[in-house]
Amino acid sequence: MRTHILLPTDFSDNAWSAAVYALKLYAEKECTFHFIHSTKMKVSSMSNFSNRLLKVMSENALKELEELKDMAENSSANANHDFNSILSSSDLEFAIESAIRKYKANLVVMGTKGATKAKEIFFGSNTVHVIKKIKDCPLLIVPDEFDFTKPKDIAFPTDFNRFFGEELVPLKHLAELHNSKIRIVHINEEENLTEIQNYNLAMLKANLEDHPHSFHWMPEYEKKSIEINDFIIELNINILAMINYERSFIESILNEPVIKKIGFHPNVPFLVIPCSN
Repeated sequence: MRTHILLPTDFSDNAWSAAVYALKLYAEKECTFHFIHSTKMKVSSMSNFSNRLLKVMSENALKELEELKDMAENSSANANHDFNSILSSSDLEFAIESAIRKYKANLVVMGTKGATKAKEIFFGSNTVHVIKKIKDCPLLIVPDEFDFTKPKDIAFPTDFNRFFGEELVPLKHLAELHNSKIRIVHINEEENLTEIQNYNLAMLKANLEDHPHSFHWMPEYEKKSIEINDFIIELNINILAMINYERSFIESILNEPVIKKIGFHPNVPFLVIPCSN
């Protein structure tokens, strides 16, 4: 079955790096990669000048999209990789949402930030908007200038307070690509698990029984972000995966002031899985 992957781009090096990562991650799979670019302009009125400028921008963007396609085709060693270009005048997150529905996309892969590369933040504004808006497709965020390595280990932090069913499908799919081991990490915020936590732990074990996995307990730090970073380094984690539900860790880092976000700088790709309920 063909996999459809959306590759949002602002034609920056970071966006191209994310696209290359996706090509290598799915090197052995039958895929269609959709490069998507938004030309959304904020103008007070659509004057003749604005219309002309928008037309020029669209023409230039189409040209750059075709060049990206050519680069991707030359970079891909898989004859079963197809490439498509999407140019939209909508906001990027709406353009992605529309493309997900149209192509029944399985994954969105994008860089942490675009051309500005602000060093003080981990997520650029486009990435934040996409994470907040997209609720029906997983999103893989690739760090700036990240070199592909075969993902042997995927970290999956959880507090066992929620039951996960369908949400685990993207995680298992990702693990199956390269026979990766899923390392479930629990931060000890309590001495003993509650009855609900024990039930969810048992269900998680059952749900992952056909996939290599292991469970890890870590002592509670003052900052959960630092703890996750340490786990990634200590176990040589290749991908971090988390589920984005209401009041989750992901939601907290998106809403905190920039200065507080500094602690969360994972140096590996980050899979954000939308919650199904």
